[in-house]
Amino acid sequence: MKKAILATKVGMTQIFNEDGVLIPVTVLQAGPCVVTQIKTVENDGYEAVQVGFVDKKEKVINRDKAGKKEVIHRHGVNKAQKGHFEKAGVSCKRYVREFRFENASEYALAQEIKADIFAAGDLVDAIGVSRGKGFAGTIERHNFARGPMKHGSKSHREPGSNGPMHSGPGGRVIKGKKLPGRLGGQSATVQRLTIAKVDAERNLIMVKGSVPGAAGTFLMLRDTVRPVVKKADKK
Repeated sequence: MKKAILATKVGMTQIFNEDGVLIPVTVLQAGPCVVTQIKTVENDGYEAVQVGFVDKKEKVINRDKAGKKEVIHRHGVNKAQKGHFEKAGVSCKRYVREFRFENASEYALAQEIKADIFAAGDLVDAIGVSRGKGFAGTIERHNFARGPMKHGSKSHREPGSNGPMHSGPGGRVIKGKKLPGRLGGQSATVQRLTIAKVDAERNLIMVKGSVPGAAGTFLMLRDTVRPVVKKADKK
């Protein structure tokens, strides 16, 4: 059965394993999540499980006798979203994500998914938004090597040549050229992370190593797409 859960990053710490080895881990508040929709091949053309996480208040619009409108929880759940959650029989959720599983039929509407869906030793992929670091040069952004630092050099940290120009009037820089620009603040995936410990009572998952984003970042945890591959026996 394929597994996945939504979580928020609490922070990093360190624990000792059974052999007394110190392990750096990231603590994740995983769930409880609920299944808000099950997509099937007959209705949607593919199989998937839609999961919701963290309760969200409903948007309320009131009008007085003069017709003046008052909006409460302006960024809350609207009527269409509320109907979707009511159809599933669950409370309104802030985060809603979809996981494509071949075994989607094994899940049920309003089913609760907790941290104990995973166990210590499982391999997972963590998907989140990386920390935004602002404008950065090519050395930090693309791992370019710097130029000579001697007095005669005029390109210590510059990107260097942009390559040949295109023929015709003007010429241009080819799309996709690695140049200075905005660094971070985009979706990032870290694969093959090992779960070091699961605290089912507090819905905490401790993952060996680091995951994208700062404390409080929303994350998705799923079974890794790169499972362990056994090496062929050497003859």
